[in-house]
Order: sequence, then C-alpha cells, then structure tokens
Amino acid sequence: MIKFTKMHGLGNDYVYIDCINQNIENQSELAKFVSNRNFGIGSDGLILICKSDNADFKMRMFNSDGSEAEMCGNGIRCVGKFVYDKGLTDKEVVKIETLAGIKILNLNIKNGKVETVKVDMGEPILQPEKIPVISNENPVKNLKLKVEDKEFKFTCVSMGNPHSITIVDNTEDFDVHKYGKIVEIDTVFPQKTNVEFVQIVDRQNIKMRVWERGAGETLACGTGACASVVACVINNFIDKSANVELLGGKLHIEWDEENNHIYMTGPAVTVFDGTLYY
Repeated sequence: MIKFTKMHGLGNDYVYIDCINQNIENQSELAKFVSNRNFGIGSDGLILICKSDNADFKMRMFNSDGSEAEMCGNGIRCVGKFVYDKGLTDKEVVKIETLAGIKILNLNIKNGKVETVKVDMGEPILQPEKIPVISNENPVKNLKLKVEDKEFKFTCVSMGNPHSITIVDNTEDFDVHKYGKIVEIDTVFPQKTNVEFVQIVDRQNIKMRVWERGAGETLACGTGACASVVACVINNFIDKSANVELLGGKLHIEWDEENNHIYMTGPAVTVFDGTLYY
C-alpha cells in the first residue's frame, strides 16, 4: 500500500510519493506501472521525495519508460508545493537536491497553500562535452541534422539534462512526434536528448512544443523552456526575460546577467491524493 499524490505543472503530470515516511522499492518498474494511462494512474512519470544530506529534500525523477532523469522543471515546482502543503516543511525558500545539483525554490503562498514557485535553475551548460553532444562548436549553434524529409539546425543546451532546440515557422501544426522521436536517439547525442521546437513571437515571447527524452511529447517541460530561452538569446532572437507558451500554459524565464543563473516561475497544482495497492 503506497500513498501518492497526482500533481501537474502546466499539464506536465507526475505521480508524487513521500519516500521519507514510506519505503519504495523497484522504482523503475513502479514508474512504468503508474504512468500507464490505461492500466495505471496515468502520468508522464514518477517523482520521489526523499531525505537529503545536502539539502532540505532530495528529488528523484523517473520517466514513463522507467529511466531515471536528472531534473524536471515542472516537476520540481510541484515538489516545492508537495513538501509545504503536506507539512513536511514550513520554509518558503526550500533547497532540493537533484541529479543536476541543488536547486533553490521560492514558494509563493496564497491562503496557506503554494500557488506558484520561482526556481533558481542554475547556470546553463553550453560546452558540448558536458551537454553532451558530439560537436566541434562551442557553443553548439549550428548542429545540422537531416531527419526524414527535413533538415534542421539545432542549438544545444544543458540545464542538467540535454536539450536540442530548433526554430520552426509554426508550432501548432508541426509534426513533433514524427521528428522528435528520431532526433531524440540520434547518435550525435550520447545520452539521447530532449527536443524543443520553438516559434519566435517577438522579443519577449516564444511558443514551444517538446519531445521529452523517455516520455514522448508532453504538455510542458520546465528545463526545456529554460534551455529554449537560452538558445534563442544566444542566437539573438529574444531578450533575456521572456514568456514561454507551452501546450499546457505559460512559464516566465529570466536569464540573470549578474550571476548567469536561469530563473523559472510557474504554477504547481495538486490534482488528487490516493492509495496504490501495488
């Protein structure tokens, strides 16, 4: 018997489990089970809230295919809401350990509950060997890939997990599934990649759809939104403070000139609590 909470950030939904007060085994298999939208709970993956020796809490994230990922921007906002709303902390500034490092969350409280969360996502990584991507460019701004009937030019960024960003004319009618699944597993990406298809609206606004590594297309991706803003800035398409419109809603992303950190602000929503007999 496992107590869980279903939560989402802009429709990027995960099953959240308190592993401080519960012991969870076979996390990868559990992730695949709960994620199944026909025979499980239905989600983009599984997120575990654990004890940490280095921060207030530790977040472990598993994709719907059972693979463990470094970070999830939408997921970590919900972790902030989870630990505050469930009474695991009374802090309004919370440090969360992830495989992509320790992230600092500022919780916006309304009527005793977390409504939105501003996350210090740290510095973007542009060195190809650290993303990782096989390229002689630094930063990687002109990675050309022939995919089926199209040729794309990608800019590559890591926010603790790898992202490849390309500009398209219109995200609404773009075939994300057709091209995303091929780019994800291209051999130029040693650890596969998340793929972002971005439409430039103006200097302060972009639209984005994402093919997530290990999950397929999702309604939103926080790290992908951050990476997309970085990619658009270094290509001089947008300013360092911009809104990112995803299928599930909007995120605000800021690239701070003083400390080089990326800040992401967006909502976190609890859908329901439940008990899993697994």
